[in-house]
Amino acid sequence: MNTGNKVLKKLKEEISNNDWNRYMKNLTYSEKESKNTFVQFYAPNILLARWIKTKYEFQLTHLFELETKVKPHLSISINKNLNIQKTLKKSQTANDQSNQSKSTILNPSFTFDSFIIGGSNQFAYTTAKSVSEKPGTIYNPLFLYGGVGLGKTHLIQAIGNHQISLGQKVIYTTFEQFMNKFTSHLRTQTMDRFREHFRECDVLIIDDIQFLSGKEQTQEEFFHTFNELHQAKKQIIITSDRQPHKIKGLVDRLRSRFEWGLMADIQPPELETKIAIIQKKCEIDGISLNSDIINFLASNMGNNIREIEGAIIKLNAYAGLMNQELTLEFAHNVIKDQLIEKQKNISISDIVTMVSKELNVKLSEITSKKRTRIVVRARRISIYLIRELTANSMPQIAVFFNMKDHTAVSHTMKKVNQMVEEDENLKLLLDELANKINQK
Repeated sequence: MNTGNKVLKKLKEEISNNDWNRYMKNLTYSEKESKNTFVQFYAPNILLARWIKTKYEFQLTHLFELETKVKPHLSISINKNLNIQKTLKKSQTANDQSNQSKSTILNPSFTFDSFIIGGSNQFAYTTAKSVSEKPGTIYNPLFLYGGVGLGKTHLIQAIGNHQISLGQKVIYTTFEQFMNKFTSHLRTQTMDRFREHFRECDVLIIDDIQFLSGKEQTQEEFFHTFNELHQAKKQIIITSDRQPHKIKGLVDRLRSRFEWGLMADIQPPELETKIAIIQKKCEIDGISLNSDIINFLASNMGNNIREIEGAIIKLNAYAGLMNQELTLEFAHNVIKDQLIEKQKNISISDIVTMVSKELNVKLSEITSKKRTRIVVRARRISIYLIRELTANSMPQIAVFFNMKDHTAVSHTMKKVNQMVEEDENLKLLLDELANKINQK
């Protein structure tokens, strides 16, 4: 085995299976072109090459140094044997000539193709796609807002990756990083370098802008950076967890500029979209989950897609380490701690109110002794969901519904489980209700 493959084998032992399968296994070592002081690797495309160089250069060079006693220069180029798109070649040439986007770290897996579209994010996706096709000319700035883990970062990095593939200079940064750089350059009296870095780009992407709240000096500098780029028709893309007028401590002139272009929100995903996201994640990472586990995760893990993805990776890791088949029961046990945390925030009244609203049955009727078919169905569904989504015991549930004792709750659970086996539509309804309750 040559030195390069030995190093890759050692690296595989140090990083996660997820990172290895997604990124590093696509790397090819060139023994012919490599020497003690120079190491040549090839990647399938410019985005992957840049990502690997940024994230793993230190580890790779260190492992080579351990093998050869010499610290080499690492080169990762595009695989000449692959049919690389002309746009990617153009991007590589541009980067070689001007070292563009040197400090920008974009995840190459964040593309428009890998983004799952649903009713909750359709407008944001369409807007982001339009901006990527005509940067600086429409919707400038683009202001995306929404809760944590809903896909804002995926969309803005998809724009960035597309522009890099066209040879554009893209700077992606969180507001915290922007502020830290500003403070550092201010302290060392090198503000010219700071301004040159952030103002001489084609696309500036700022993530989590809400953290500029109350940072008056940083807001002043960002205001001038915004003006310079906007006047030069350079694209500005901003994300926040809230709309500009809801960011406390934001000066009026910045607020008005954020509202110049287009604001698009991303809502919590509906059940079908979450299922599709989980299926796509499993496909990308080579993880096999049956439909019951996928539906369980989609219905019970809330809306934060990053948390759901973390749960998938955790399930796969536990199954591999324990040599255990991935069953619904196993999945429930592995992520039970996360579910318990969510259960603490859900009350019996939350569930009964949601069922009442969705099934159009009066709240008072669900908790009454009324025995009409519609009311009994709503009551059974409420009891089932309370038992599944909260930590309430069967005696506690019995007291709430004025039942004789916990055996009545047990009977209801058995009845609903039996009905679910016979009625797929009921199962879908329960999953949809669980998803909506977990969104509260």
